[in-house]
Amino acid sequence: MTCHEIEALRLGLMNSLGVGDDATRKHAREELGESPEPHIAALADADSLAACRRHLDTALVELESEVAATDEADPEYDYLRGRVVAVRDAAGALDRLLDHGGAFLEDLGDSHHTLHETFPVDE
Repeated sequence: MTCHEIEALRLGLMNSLGVGDDATRKHAREELGESPEPHIAALADADSLAACRRHLDTALVELESEVAATDEADPEYDYLRGRVVAVRDAAGALDRLLDHGGAFLEDLGDSHHTLHETFPVDE
């Protein structure tokens, strides 16, 4: 069992940020397998940070449901719980990235307005 949520998020972020190389993408796709679950496939194909967050939320709900349905005596139970922790951590990091991106946009807007206040444009 692998952490498909994290690999799919890596792919979605590579798409969104326009980074990554073919070898990394190929490896991540191989980790996901031929037909990943729909919410995992959507996360891997996300093309914006907002889409990554939305699909990661769905993946986390699905994973939490899987943990809830798994018997505590099952040898995979602890690993599943560990995946929940890792995915929640990734979701927090993605939230911070979104917050920083939003703050950056605001800063650019402030800079733009300051520039126009300092150097008014005659129309």
